[in-house]
Amino acid sequence: MSHDKHDKHDKHATAETDTSHKTHEESDLQAEEKQGEGRIAVFAAIAGNLLVGIVKFIAAGISGSSAMISEGIHSIVDCGDGILVLLRMKLSTRPPDEEHPFGYGKELYFWTLVVAVLIFALGGGMSVFKGVQSIWNTSLGNYVFGDATLTYVVIVAAAIIEGTSLFIAVKQLNLARGDTPPLQFIKETKDPAIFTVVLEDSAAELGLVFAFLGVFLSRLTGNAYFDGAASVCIGLLLCFVAIFLLREAKGLLIGEGLRHDELLRVRTIVEDESAVLSCGRILTMYFGPNNLLVAIDVTFKPDTKAKKILRSIDRIEGAIKKEFPQATRVFIEAEELGITVRQRMSLARDDEHAFDEDFEKWDGDELSPVLRDAAKSAIAAVEHETEL
Repeated sequence: MSHDKHDKHDKHATAETDTSHKTHEESDLQAEEKQGEGRIAVFAAIAGNLLVGIVKFIAAGISGSSAMISEGIHSIVDCGDGILVLLRMKLSTRPPDEEHPFGYGKELYFWTLVVAVLIFALGGGMSVFKGVQSIWNTSLGNYVFGDATLTYVVIVAAAIIEGTSLFIAVKQLNLARGDTPPLQFIKETKDPAIFTVVLEDSAAELGLVFAFLGVFLSRLTGNAYFDGAASVCIGLLLCFVAIFLLREAKGLLIGEGLRHDELLRVRTIVEDESAVLSCGRILTMYFGPNNLLVAIDVTFKPDTKAKKILRSIDRIEGAIKKEFPQATRVFIEAEELGITVRQRMSLARDDEHAFDEDFEKWDGDELSPVLRDAAKSAIAAVEHETEL
């Protein structure tokens, strides 16, 4: 009979292990698919920006438009940013080692920060500088109009190429976000790769609109200030995108965890376990888009057997990983209330008043009403055992 019991327990444990391995494999597969989607969008953006950037500079040289120079700078900066995006995607997938036990997932967030700084300094800064320089030259009467025919052709061609890249990026974004509204997804996602490309390509399309208006109005009115103003607008647009990315990257780099509603779901999972008396602090942090750390303080009911506590912990971990596949590490700090009371009584055994003061503080400041009642019951049980 005992042998059959052990066999059943072993089979149950094996089944739980197989399920856990399967969950991890499915999570890894989903992570690879998402990263593959991100790479597609990034490769499309790099190719588009490189081609467009070269043609923009040629058009700028012929027309003398500062707005087209700014657009050329914009495209080359975006191309460089795309290369950094691929670099961060590669570096962030390195396996954990002794110096980085939680892996290199935050490389993704660091390089997002670098990309934002480059957009702000090189893209935004240089575009504003060229615009101001053009306005200054115009005020001195040094601006010379060139042939704008090629510029119009380039703007239309660039709009088509950038639009194609944006279409691919938006498609990948929609696949990743599901039914979540776009702005909410951008705010909540822990993977900045896809929405970074969407923002850059959207800024590129809007920048082309500014460039077209600048060139067209300057030729239509004979006033070259429009061209310089368009260049400044392109620079300010890039600065806005950079500041938005800096804000998102900062939060991710410092450390973000689960949302409030997700934390409530974790608490529900823990407290639904029959052996659990109370769920304490829940600490979470993302070390990458698919690398979530969860640490939980759990108080078990008095006199719960060690074997039952271990099985409860296994069930809690399994339920959390099923609900949140990105949770690669779940740590549960388990306390059995009776053992905790015994430890405190043992420490204060030589000084009865010290124990009374210690319990009053513990009872008043640290425990919920449910835990206070359970603690008093546990203390009464321990005192009864001591008297016996």
